[in-house]
Amino acid sequence: MNKTSYNAIADTFRQARSSLREDEGRYLDVLLEKLAPGATLLDLGCGTGTPVAAAIIARGHRVLGVDQAAAMLAHARREFPKQRWIEARLESYACAEPYQGALLWDSLFHLERQWHAIVLGRVIAGLPQGGRLMLTSGGSTNEAFVDRMFDQPFFYDAHPPEVLRELLLAQGTRLLVEEFMDLPDGERNKGRCAFVVEKV
Repeated sequence: MNKTSYNAIADTFRQARSSLREDEGRYLDVLLEKLAPGATLLDLGCGTGTPVAAAIIARGHRVLGVDQAAAMLAHARREFPKQRWIEARLESYACAEPYQGALLWDSLFHLERQWHAIVLGRVIAGLPQGGRLMLTSGGSTNEAFVDRMFDQPFFYDAHPPEVLRELLLAQGTRLLVEEFMDLPDGERNKGRCAFVVEKV
């Protein structure tokens, strides 16, 4: 579902999602603060590359972006041709090259929660000691659901934040950031929580 939907809205999404939120900039500062120039960031669910990967590139780093939606990646390849962009499903993708930091930004909650610990474990295992991961997840205890964006259906599923925190700690990380970006409103907005963790 999400692959088809993201392919359908790629042009509209690129126009609508053009700049970082202020809090996203703060999280990126934490993610990148210890990295040497030219470090490689693994961006799982990179979409069009804008604005998150674009901000990383602007700070002098490289991006290895992975996404299952070819139309989203077409924007990334056109706008950032010196970076690497791979079409693959996050559930099955295993990076075979070194990376110094990683992101699962607004992507983990598109996977069934049974995959979350598996994907997190794989990503964290590939980080060097001291490497950092920046991610978002849903902000409430709701069951999986389908919502619409730009008139297309999208699947969402997430552990509540306190469960995700324990999953991250169990994978050998320490918390640097844990905060709500969007609070659940009891209606359509199920909430969104941001994390930055460091491998110990």
